Amino acid sequence: MVATPNSTYISPEDYLKAEESSPIKHEYRQGLVYAMAGASNAHVVISLNMASMLRNHLRGSGCQTYISDTKAHIESINIYYYPDVIVSCDRRDREFDNFLRYPCLIVEVLSPTTEAFDRGDKFADYRKMESLQEYVLVSQTRMNVEIFRRNPEGQWVLYTYSPGDNIHLVSVDFNCAIADVYEDVTFEGSQS
Repeated sequence: MVATPNSTYISPEDYLKAEESSPIKHEYRQGLVYAMAGASNAHVVISLNMASMLRNHLRGSGCQTYISDTKAHIESINIYYYPDVIVSCDRRDREFDNFLRYPCLIVEVLSPTTEAFDRGDKFADYRKMESLQEYVLVSQTRMNVEIFRRNPEGQWVLYTYSPGDNIHLVSVDFNCAIADVYEDVTFEGSQS
């Protein structure tokens, strides 16, 4: 979320109706609407890699993988976000056409303009979703994946992954090499 919000309150119903025909996507935070910026090719490839691997892994499990056109609805605080990848294993989410309320996993690919928000306010908002078990932040400038996992006490524990590591997503029992997340991505300069 990087644009200046429209300063006029918009109801959730009006937001959802307008979003159906809008040529650009907007996120919704408590009555304010924010236009979303476009994504780099690296961002798109990383998102596609994650979504494809998760989709293949979850086939036939009852869990469903969605990409950036499906919103996460944080009903308790009146927010709609567009995560890069979102997974739900909750049958209640099948009742909704273009958003989910009960995801277990959310993946955000970090952009220079959104990284602070993704790590800060957006993560704080996502934590209000009781179903969410893991929040994954993927760098697009170097091989680095951070997984925030909710432990049994409800605290969020950070797990970091770098070149040569294997990633484990407990929420959906998924494993892959970090290199698979970055397949076909070229970094400028050296890896660190």
